[in-house]
Amino acid sequence: MASLITCPHCGIRPKEEFSIRGDASPVRPVATASDDAWYVYVFVRDNSKGRIIEHWHHSAGCRRWLVVERDNAASHEVYSVTDASVHAKGAAR
Repeated sequence: MASLITCPHCGIRPKEEFSIRGDASPVRPVATASDDAWYVYVFVRDNSKGRIIEHWHHSAGCRRWLVVERDNAASHEVYSVTDASVHAKGAAR
């Protein structure tokens, strides 16, 4: 059975229509942050197993950036999909 992702704009679509950018949890430092803070933001990443959030691009559909919460360890179950702009507004609060 193919993995499916429910795009908030296009509905249920096969995962092959999407490309993964990566981890959506790092928070960008302010422009005046130290070099160490920027180093950690750009280069240091956890390789967590389990429930994670990632940026996905609906490259063969609406071309929107999405934030997908899924299990990356065993089941690859998708728990939620949010438009990245909506996710960013919620994180800014």
